[in-house]
Amino acid sequence: MQLPLEGVRVLDMSQIMAGPYCTMVLADMGADVVKIEKMNGGDDSRQMGPFVDGESSCFMQINRNKRSVALNLKDREVREIFYDMARGSDIIVENYRPGVTQSLGVDYETIRRINPAIIYCSISGYGQTGPYREKGGFDLVAQGASGLMSMTGEPGRRPLKTGVAVYDIGAGITAIYSVLAAYIHRQKTGEGQHVDIAISECGIPWFTWEAAGYFSEGREPQPDGWRHRVSAPYQSLATRDGYLVLGCANQRTWERFCKDVVQKPEWIEDPRFLTNSDRKAHIEALEPLIESEFAREDTAFWMTRCDAAGVPAGPINTFAKMLADPHYIARGMVQEFQHPKAGRVQTLGFASKFSATPQQIRRPSPLFGQHTEEVLRAFGVDVEKAAALRDRGAIGPGID
Repeated sequence: MQLPLEGVRVLDMSQIMAGPYCTMVLADMGADVVKIEKMNGGDDSRQMGPFVDGESSCFMQINRNKRSVALNLKDREVREIFYDMARGSDIIVENYRPGVTQSLGVDYETIRRINPAIIYCSISGYGQTGPYREKGGFDLVAQGASGLMSMTGEPGRRPLKTGVAVYDIGAGITAIYSVLAAYIHRQKTGEGQHVDIAISECGIPWFTWEAAGYFSEGREPQPDGWRHRVSAPYQSLATRDGYLVLGCANQRTWERFCKDVVQKPEWIEDPRFLTNSDRKAHIEALEPLIESEFAREDTAFWMTRCDAAGVPAGPINTFAKMLADPHYIARGMVQEFQHPKAGRVQTLGFASKFSATPQQIRRPSPLFGQHTEEVLRAFGVDVEKAAALRDRGAIGPGID
């Protein structure tokens, strides 16, 4: 079975999260991803715990299906080998600070002279242009600078970050669809290009409801805590034994909820709750009414009622409960691979499902420099030359 990106060759010069997530998904889809790691320890995430037999779990979770090559790109002879690799590649992904690739001689303008068809993706904190271009990029800083933290959390309380690194992963996702669009463009025209991804920008297009309120009414989005900015009730609500999330996003589901779930048809005619806008305006009155009903039974009871009525609702699972949920298990959201040092490693599955070309884990996350000799041999570097480069610290350990 041929995977969708089989035959696509990727050089991954990125590290930590955003770039490696992008290249992992490309690899999951069949691309041949060669990870170029620096000599002094490789990808910095290799030093992030927890560790299994000395191997970073963080690194293993985001670098499956790749080969690792350790190179000192400051070495002139090694840089010439890298140029040979770039000449035979389709996509390069890097996340150095702007200016670093120029100092190393591996920037887009240099590579495009070698390979005019290259798709070269740069991921940085603030992009390749603009007054902040030289600042470093971190998910937390991006959440603050882009306004996300100003609208996250509870009113009047300390601004909160999200529970996961949404901007790092968001930048990786943005890079995925961007390089694939550039690849399709190249198939049509033969033309490569530079793709510029800023971590601090990748989440801004997600602020759709917030933009609607601001551009139309000048309304600054405020933190809404457990409630939705526009719809009501669309939030978490307390039950007798915990919480559930309820999504009455339109009039039809609201009326079903009133009639079939809590059996309070009079709420439909209540002038405070006639429309979604009315319900949102009077949420302080509506919420305790619902919770007083929910307090009569456990979460499971109300979930069953909502499911039967076709009203969107769900549990607030812990991470462990989500992973053990039979639905997610059936959908393959927990995968595993056999690692040469860590043994059996469980990992998260694939978010997209292909009917003809399903993604698969073909190889575990690589050991540091594991495939250096294997890859360099493919580019004409013989055993003697590889040994000489290794002796002077220009290439990695070579443990094919």
